[in-house]
Amino acid sequence: MFKLGLIINPYAGLGGSVGLKGSDGDAIRTEALARGAEPRALARMERALQIIANFREQVEVFCFAGDMGELSARAAGFTTNIIGVAQQQPSSAQDTCAAATALMQQNVDLILFAGGDGTARLIADVVGTSQPVLGVPCGVKMHSGVYANAPEAAGEILKQLLTGTLVNIVERDVKDIDEDAFRNGQVRARFYGTLLVPEDSKFLQQVKNAGTERDELAQLDVAQEMIEQLQPNTLYLVGPGSTTHIFLQELGVDGSLLGVDLLLNNKLIAVDVSAAQISAELGKFTGPVKMIITAIGGQGHILGRGNQQFTPEILRRIGKDNIHIIAARGKILALNGRPLLVDTNDSELDAAFEGYRPVIIGYRETIMYPLGYSAEGDH
Repeated sequence: MFKLGLIINPYAGLGGSVGLKGSDGDAIRTEALARGAEPRALARMERALQIIANFREQVEVFCFAGDMGELSARAAGFTTNIIGVAQQQPSSAQDTCAAATALMQQNVDLILFAGGDGTARLIADVVGTSQPVLGVPCGVKMHSGVYANAPEAAGEILKQLLTGTLVNIVERDVKDIDEDAFRNGQVRARFYGTLLVPEDSKFLQQVKNAGTERDELAQLDVAQEMIEQLQPNTLYLVGPGSTTHIFLQELGVDGSLLGVDLLLNNKLIAVDVSAAQISAELGKFTGPVKMIITAIGGQGHILGRGNQQFTPEILRRIGKDNIHIIAARGKILALNGRPLLVDTNDSELDAAFEGYRPVIIGYRETIMYPLGYSAEGDH
């Protein structure tokens, strides 16, 4: 029997869709819920477990009761061994650490945890490099290299372990940022430690890379090309990132670095909006709507990391053919052929995005590049 331990931070990523850029702390969680945010970590863990549903008879699941693991496992059809219960409701950082300690005492083969960089930090504090782990990505800020690209990707890595495929176990970095500074438009990332993770270049997320001065010069060329492609009387949803921020600066407007801005006829009509605000604007705007997004350096995600304001409903309303992807040439080359990635919190929509998409990489330079991962290894 494969002994699988589960840990879920039920409120991971809660602030993403409502523009809070994180979910650390009781005050932020309360504010996110007040703004209408919906928890998603349990459903994402269930999606990962569904990939190995056919292996239920050879998997023994250990977890805390309720929403820290039990509910997702049972929803995916697994029986569970309850080894504890959260001492606080909602569960706290101390509960996450207690669950990690209890799972190690059970000598599980792997700890599968759902959360963000803050959750990874807590588990690294307890586990270190003495226990293999794997993250199901649920957070807003995802700089660490211990998470799968998407819930289903985590399931695919588990499937490899269960079928006897040779999978390397490697040390990957755990990084986190200062959320308060992040909300004020500043990125302050720190290295916190390492975790042992089953490595698969197709399914495992890379550590986020910072940009360079050379990137900034290339981003100016990308910005000029995007400016020339802007169409009148068209509403543009401009996603976060340094490349899109430079585009707005070159256009002569003061947008947000880490939020979603709304642009119409070369003027900002709203800055740092939430999913609800985007939906409200789309409900009253009668003209064409497009998006401008960029890729995360090192990882390649264009949707689902730091821009959860673009919900599945909003993405379906806009349509993939109305999405401009901009990224400096160096950022694309650094992927070494790995595809750009989407993790929209809707597996059907993720699959719909797969294929080759145009990417603006410079002035008068557009390439076709693969998007999305394939379980069959097609990309």
